[in-house]
Amino acid sequence: MRSLHGLNKLRSIHVLQWFLVIGQLFPQMESAFGATRPNVLFIMADDLNADMDCYPGGKAQTPHLDRLAARGVRFDRAYCQFPLCGPSRNSMLCGLYPNATGIMRNSQIFRQTIPSHHSLPQAFRLEGYVSARVGKLYHYNVPKSVGTNGHDDPASWEIETNPAGCDRLEEEPFIFSLKPGQFGGTLSWYASPQPDEKHTDGMLAEDAIWLLERFAKRPDRPFFLALGFYRPHTPYVAPKCYFGAYPTASIRLVEGVQEDIQDLPAMALGSHKAEHDLLTDPLRREAIQAYRASVSFMDAQVGRVLQALERLGLSEETIVVFTSDHGYHLGEHGLWQKMSLFEESARVPLIMAGPGVSAHGEVAPAPVGLVDLYPTLTALCGVQAPADLQGQNLALMLKNPQAKGRGYALTQVTRTRKGLQPNRVMGYSLRTERWRLTLWDDQREGVELYDHSADPAEQHNLAGKAMWKDLQDELMQKLRTAVRQTLPASGSVPTLRQPIWPPNLTHP
Repeated sequence: MRSLHGLNKLRSIHVLQWFLVIGQLFPQMESAFGATRPNVLFIMADDLNADMDCYPGGKAQTPHLDRLAARGVRFDRAYCQFPLCGPSRNSMLCGLYPNATGIMRNSQIFRQTIPSHHSLPQAFRLEGYVSARVGKLYHYNVPKSVGTNGHDDPASWEIETNPAGCDRLEEEPFIFSLKPGQFGGTLSWYASPQPDEKHTDGMLAEDAIWLLERFAKRPDRPFFLALGFYRPHTPYVAPKCYFGAYPTASIRLVEGVQEDIQDLPAMALGSHKAEHDLLTDPLRREAIQAYRASVSFMDAQVGRVLQALERLGLSEETIVVFTSDHGYHLGEHGLWQKMSLFEESARVPLIMAGPGVSAHGEVAPAPVGLVDLYPTLTALCGVQAPADLQGQNLALMLKNPQAKGRGYALTQVTRTRKGLQPNRVMGYSLRTERWRLTLWDDQREGVELYDHSADPAEQHNLAGKAMWKDLQDELMQKLRTAVRQTLPASGSVPTLRQPIWPPNLTHP
């Protein structure tokens, strides 16, 4: 515990130094807009799908997020733009599609492609907001970069805190993994005997509360507080008490996988990993139990922060956003984790509450994307946004959840073809309120079409069937038009420049 204590002490000193600087700046930085500009509490989970209590059929118990949804708007069809941490987070925080950020892999950041672009928190910072980050917002090598700044963007924040708890510093030797000793990209889990407050996510909640208490003392300057939890990202480590809510005997596994995948193009299943073949049914149940336990643990930390927001009298003047970077597979189509264009991987939870959200406890059914958050939040707060943002403003849906908006969400992902040129091809998926159309390499590597009104599990590929030809052609045209609109003004995806170093807390 000595290393953990030392890290916490250094972290506290670092944050205290920042507050001393901010205290000196406050007299010169009182908001020209007065005290009416709302604050923003932007909360992200990592690798969280929509299998939650507040979503129909959800199995993970999330009472605190349920209460947040009850006082705001829950978006039923929200989608990431790329089902991988780094590309998704860069897209969301830039308000641009991955074709416009140029970021298609982890361990990269938009400063390598579009360095002068203002990120979402940077836009707030430039107009006098205190912009602070607690935990993971841009990409991190989880768990190795926990406790560091990860692949962060210093221009986005005035304050950063990076706690590392027992899950990172003490318990890795005890974690089960399908590939022993590997945790970040491999299915791995552990029921920890340590309490919430000893875990990284528990410490993140504590830091966020600490910051809110200080922000509450200075109402003359609004805040943009971004809180990025690590759970339920692998390894699924959570206090043991959360595992008890999900007995393995009651967990139902996905059935009929072999029948399901018969009509799928090979690239649709390209996210499958060889180690997933090591899963037995008992291991599958343990993995799902640990994942859901991690979700409930994360939800409890969200609850602590929201309770502090209420206690400090900040709820009525703070926009709260909760979402994830992408969805997650737990055996659907025989897949686990992310990087597919199926519903489970592309769909994310999205809840918004607070100023500007006049609909309470209602559901917005129209498809939306994470790329829409940047223009929405800047509009709600009167913050100037870059002119080249590609998302839509969701403010109308926050008043009238039945508003149709753009009418679709677009998600893309890369695949590699061995022995062929070009060896990297793109898959694009268009999601409307009823349909999903997916093209692999502009249909050269396959097409998928699903009717969500009859087949929400996407088990019956209708592509190529005569009775759906006209609809398929119409959706293809819409998808291709949407893809062209994701490119920047130059018409080309920005090129990547200069490598960056992936931080590692224990082995720099």
